[in-house]
Amino acid sequence: MSALTDVRMSIDATGMNPLLAEWNTPFNIAPFGLIRPEHFRPAIEHAIEIARKEIEEIKASADEPDFANTIEALEKAGELLNHITPVLFNLNSADTTPDLQAVIQDISPLLTNFSNDITLDTELFGKVKTVYEKQNSLKLNPEQLILLDRKYKGFIRGGAALADDQKEIFRAITVEMSTLSLKFEENVLFETNDFELLLSSEDELSGLPEGVREAAASMAKEKGKEGWLFTLHSPSYIPFMQYSDHRDLREKMFRAYARRAYRGNEHDNRELVVRLVDLRLQLALLLGYRDYATYALEERMASTPEKVTSFLHDLLVASRPAGMRDLSDIESFAKENGHTGLLERWDWAYFSEKLRMQRYNIDDEALRPYMPLEKVCEAVLGLATTLYGITFHENSEIPVYNDEVTAYEVHDGHKGIIAILLLDFHPRKGKSGGAWMTGFREQRTEEGMRILPVVSLVMNFTRSTPTRPSLLSHSEMNTFLHEFGHALHGMLSDCTYESLAGTNVKRDFVELPSQIMENWAWEKEWLDTWAAHYQTGEKIPEEILMKLKESLTYNEGYSCMRQLGFAMLDMAWHTLKEPFSGEIIVFEREAMSSAEILPPAEGTCMSVSFGHLFAGGYASGYYGYKWAEVLDADAFSLFRERGILDRETAASFRRNILERGGSREPDELFRAFRGREPSIDALIERSGFKNSDKR
Repeated sequence: MSALTDVRMSIDATGMNPLLAEWNTPFNIAPFGLIRPEHFRPAIEHAIEIARKEIEEIKASADEPDFANTIEALEKAGELLNHITPVLFNLNSADTTPDLQAVIQDISPLLTNFSNDITLDTELFGKVKTVYEKQNSLKLNPEQLILLDRKYKGFIRGGAALADDQKEIFRAITVEMSTLSLKFEENVLFETNDFELLLSSEDELSGLPEGVREAAASMAKEKGKEGWLFTLHSPSYIPFMQYSDHRDLREKMFRAYARRAYRGNEHDNRELVVRLVDLRLQLALLLGYRDYATYALEERMASTPEKVTSFLHDLLVASRPAGMRDLSDIESFAKENGHTGLLERWDWAYFSEKLRMQRYNIDDEALRPYMPLEKVCEAVLGLATTLYGITFHENSEIPVYNDEVTAYEVHDGHKGIIAILLLDFHPRKGKSGGAWMTGFREQRTEEGMRILPVVSLVMNFTRSTPTRPSLLSHSEMNTFLHEFGHALHGMLSDCTYESLAGTNVKRDFVELPSQIMENWAWEKEWLDTWAAHYQTGEKIPEEILMKLKESLTYNEGYSCMRQLGFAMLDMAWHTLKEPFSGEIIVFEREAMSSAEILPPAEGTCMSVSFGHLFAGGYASGYYGYKWAEVLDADAFSLFRERGILDRETAASFRRNILERGGSREPDELFRAFRGREPSIDALIERSGFKNSDKR
């Protein structure tokens, strides 16, 4: 019986809360139905107390510091705390309530202070440093060396080498940063939920496909309203912008979306952006770095702001001709179809989709009938079976945090169950927008036994209606594949140490397993095996599949430039050398100007709702999406050479990438799979940039 179980059982006997009682549930998963917001603070306070005792035991040891009694002991300290906190943070993102939001604001400083107490502890750091300095004589294996390096650098980057007065400043900065990031996310969620567009006339629905209309009518009915209700959640917002013939309504929707947290109300994020940027700069300067990007990139593949800037510049040069061609094409098409004046941001998706339909006789909406969610889910899981030999078995006995969540056991032949997968597909009031993979438990090895990871995929897909099942667009199916790639990274992980397992890799490497999965979304060989009309059973016609593949490079120049603009904005905020004192919108437009091809929309702002930067951990890391595209395009080119369903190639990807987590350096892992350094050529070719002067 583990020490964690001993602690829980003794507490449970006194009638304490379910977070501290032994979880007598399948696979020791949190008993969500018993957990209430008020349970978290006492549970976390107790878990911190236990963790402090574990840290004190490390410090009190009279033995010479070594890898086992210091580095591994640190890795294992806080097991109870690490069991509880994922429940809190994941619920706050996927199924939150005002009570839970209040709790997390209350608890966040406790957790940040505890983390600081560890990294700012001079005596503890001394022991870690002793082990680090004698590493060459310890005969450590590669994973142990990585762990030692991460722990040591974690202390340095966590303020261990600061003077005592500086440590107090560091502590104050990090506590405030953690609190403000949570507030930023809450504000964006509130603003997203706060807007509704209720239409009452059939005329106002012009251009909208039947499925979109039906979903809007169903949403209105759910809220006790007459008509058709549209919101800023992706399944409602995106098709509205693509298909609504009413330019004034598209503008209204666009401005509502682009003005979230920029309306001068209590949920306005402008002050939070400025404060977070300034705090990050203070943190970097305190630790001896010239700016926050230099601090953050030290632990990334890109390594320096200069390397990132050069990468973004080179990709911008490569994509600009294609982007300008895309703009010219859309402008000409819009003019031919009666549009006068400038092409505005609320026009792009509309005319782009119509031109795509004309050019390829295919649009996102036309593919929905062939992609019912149930079949997509079966196909995506089946792809993992084909490539990696794993199978998925639904288990209704596994606790879930919401009735809409489905739980699966993940089996791997003779190895048995290797992971638990939770799937959460549809938008709710308490769920943040977008899509993400997360974990309720990370994989690790304990006393020779592999601890099962518990992985969760959270998405916001189109709901079913009274007459139609949930039908995904091609882009939604693509999102599923992307997030499922992250899930594979977590589920197939086979590392010794939790902090190196699964997606615990350098930020600009983490998107490789997710983005490589998107490649299958365009492959006839895979689509042919499952995609069929939900009513007739007819497969996607051959011509449509061919056109779909041809459309892979459609508007890729514009899309690439748009992503580069976001990355440039990120780098601009985090390469500041002085506290910010200007106007956010002026700064933002200047930062993104070289990648922008559409006129700005007055009264809107990107930064204040840019959750990746200010609530999602991608500060100085947004370039990583394009960086990983280089890796994924090059990696997938090997599948193209050998067959996109080739088990041997997949086995190599699993062995060298998915199972390794962060137990090796990313460049070493990539070379082990690809046999060489990554090349940008595959991305340039896939994106169509080599032929940007041609249709």
